[in-house]
Amino acid sequence: MPMPESPVMNATAESTHNSSPAALGSATKPLVQVKDLAKMFDVSAPWLNRVVERKPKQFVHAVDGVSFEIAAGQTLALVGESGCGKSTVARLLVGLYAPTRGEVLFDGQNVTAGREVAAQRTLRRRMQMIFQDPYASLNPRWKVLDIVGEPLREHKLVEGKEALRERVVALLKQVGLSGDDVVKFPHQFSGGQRQRISIARALATNAEFLVCDEPTSALDVSVQAQVLNLMKDLQAQHGLSYLFISHNLAVVRHVAHSVGVMYLGRLVELAPKPVLFSTPRHPYTRMLLDAIPDIAMTGRSRTPVQGEVPNPLNPPTGCAFHPRCPLANARCSAERPVMRVVDTAGTQVACHAV
Repeated sequence: MPMPESPVMNATAESTHNSSPAALGSATKPLVQVKDLAKMFDVSAPWLNRVVERKPKQFVHAVDGVSFEIAAGQTLALVGESGCGKSTVARLLVGLYAPTRGEVLFDGQNVTAGREVAAQRTLRRRMQMIFQDPYASLNPRWKVLDIVGEPLREHKLVEGKEALRERVVALLKQVGLSGDDVVKFPHQFSGGQRQRISIARALATNAEFLVCDEPTSALDVSVQAQVLNLMKDLQAQHGLSYLFISHNLAVVRHVAHSVGVMYLGRLVELAPKPVLFSTPRHPYTRMLLDAIPDIAMTGRSRTPVQGEVPNPLNPPTGCAFHPRCPLANARCSAERPVMRVVDTAGTQVACHAV
């Protein structure tokens, strides 16, 4: 469920709003292109159980035909309820999962196709991931020097212990930590500091594209604002591109240039941030925005969130959202809507009613 916007985030968001580049329709060549990406998991019971109970295999379509582009220096945020496939998309992009269908192009090169090991390593070095839980993503037995220095050693970017230490110290200072922290263990840091270490590790290989899987959801609001501001500063300094996964619309409004809304493994709306927040097109997007508390008590009409997310093992036919949609008709239950451009800003919506 989305959270109310933080005053800290709001102030910075307003100050940076006018300087944000356009999200969709930019003339910049896309750095990342995702085409018809799909991932299916086998969640069947063990073979003997299926034989005894006479049950077929079961598959869940975690991601089902997702396509989008991210330009250099831009941030695309993916939002949606828990279980909609956001984190699976993140893992597909960095190669932690192999796609069932579709492809991921990074700087024109196919990440998902079979490549030589050396070429694959070079490509992977330019893409890094920041994980959700800073308490679980850092090895508790390693010092910060080893954690941040690991990608430097693996990709042979520095030689010698002294050069490694100097590079790690520079990375820590870049994310607002002290050079003396290299000898400490993760348990000696707060949650926000641990996430800064994760960001330093991701930047170690001079990555151009960072996949951020809810990097602030485990932090309190004030620390969230500090980490988000750090990420925006690094983006401005180094021209980084982000795929930002979140379920918090206040955070998305602060960091994103464009927003993709996911529901049950599919993209239902993709739009520039100002357009999506001012004129949401898809009924599900409207429900998400209406769930944000109206502190000003404007009295505007709201569409209450109805029903629950369907069982992904047995998704509805046609549009997956039609059992909960106030605008659903017979066509919605029979025909799956395709993403199509609906305005001059480049907004894409998958809905028969729009």
